[in-house]
Amino acid sequence: MDDQNKRPDDWHGFTYGGQNRPEEREDEHSQRTERDDPYAGVRRESEPYTFGPFGGNMPYRTETNPESMKDTQAEVVPTAREYRPFTVSGSGRGGSWQTPPRRSFRSLFAAFMVGVVAVGGLMFAADRNNWFSVPALGGTSAPQAVETSSKPVSNSADVVRPNNIAKIFEQASPAVVKIETYTNSSSNQGGTMDDLFRQFFGDGTYGEEGGNGGGGDTLQPSGMGSGFIFDSTGYILTNQHVVGNASEIEVTVVGHSKPFKAKLLGSSYDLDLAVLKIEGTNFPTLKLGDSNSVNMGDWVVAIGNPYGFDHTVTVGILSSNEREISIPDQQGTRNYQHLLQTDASINPGNSGGPLLNLQGQVIGINTAVSAQAQGIGFAIPTSTISEVLNNLKNNTQIPKKPVPFIGASLYSMTPDLAKKLGVDVTSGSIVRDVIYGSPAYKADLRAYDIITAMDGTDYKNNEELVTAIQKKNVGDKVTLDVVRNGEKIKVGVEIGDKNKFQTGEQP
Repeated sequence: MDDQNKRPDDWHGFTYGGQNRPEEREDEHSQRTERDDPYAGVRRESEPYTFGPFGGNMPYRTETNPESMKDTQAEVVPTAREYRPFTVSGSGRGGSWQTPPRRSFRSLFAAFMVGVVAVGGLMFAADRNNWFSVPALGGTSAPQAVETSSKPVSNSADVVRPNNIAKIFEQASPAVVKIETYTNSSSNQGGTMDDLFRQFFGDGTYGEEGGNGGGGDTLQPSGMGSGFIFDSTGYILTNQHVVGNASEIEVTVVGHSKPFKAKLLGSSYDLDLAVLKIEGTNFPTLKLGDSNSVNMGDWVVAIGNPYGFDHTVTVGILSSNEREISIPDQQGTRNYQHLLQTDASINPGNSGGPLLNLQGQVIGINTAVSAQAQGIGFAIPTSTISEVLNNLKNNTQIPKKPVPFIGASLYSMTPDLAKKLGVDVTSGSIVRDVIYGSPAYKADLRAYDIITAMDGTDYKNNEELVTAIQKKNVGDKVTLDVVRNGEKIKVGVEIGDKNKFQTGEQP
């Protein structure tokens, strides 16, 4: 039986085809029964059932003669195809077709109002009891969202995802300056920095074009970098490599139409720090924070002038600290210690710019990037800056920290080296030479001595031994276990200061 054979005006039965009117249905009912079910009369009293719907939604009905079902071929009549909604109950071929029951408008409206009251009550209870707030779920208070640009920017810190970067930039950017350096054309041979230095540092050294031709008094652009004002009277902190060889320095400050001529006060090649001075008052400033209070993974913000794009802000995290790197340039090799590593984008021109925490405080000066990697930048921490800032500002000599040493060049022992020397010692440190007048020289340490231990602790190679020596204090006395000409001896050495020895304060 096809579901499309049901007429819209027949809600209590099914019609198999034809266009019978309602008044004709009762007269033809008995005829259809006898025609469609030849055994209806036999089963009417004993079997109160009828066949279920045909499988496969058959679109035909058959006309048969009950008296000659086997001998007469059935007449096939197409069914009328009208749509009528219905629902199915039961399962299998024996299921029954049912029409949806009618419901009064009052019952539907009552059910709807019950749902409204129930949902409204749950919403009121959830709001009143904070069922879905972060504290109710066992977490911390949710941070406030960033307001739109038409409202004041929020400065509340979000430790998960910082939402106060705009406010940090708004407050810190006026104190970040652009530094441009110039050199005399006669002294500018090949630039102020070599290629390796330029690639590694974010200094943005450009070519020697420009100027007005030859002559010793002609100034040509030599570099570009960043810096920040830390004193409202015009004191600026930057990197030494940004301004080290400049004949003239110009500083551009936000809100001023013309750049300022800057004077170099104090600088340190070893620390790569410099302080400039411009004339004026009431300049915006940045406060130095504590770099030791920043943990790995904390958010940081860098502001500078990468590739000449003034006041660019980048965001990242503190990737690591206490990094040590060495960078050679035309003047020597800079050995950096205690650097902060960050993945905030740092590019040529960022050098000297501030690295900020989420409170807008300077925790470092962006100094270098790795040319062979992405997202590896370095900043000089404020723990290093604070110790020498007054010396740089007042242009006084920066006292150097004592560097413990003994004054001997050491190599690691290996089985191959031991075989060549004809000794049985395969680990430790072999003395290559001894510096004249050094603590090792005074202790009578000699070339080809093999140091195996210090103060009773074995050290397998020279790196371990040097690290142990550097952890000592200047003036400490240590005992070295030494193998000399196949014999084991002990040598007492007093730890000296490498800086004083190099300046000639020690003989």
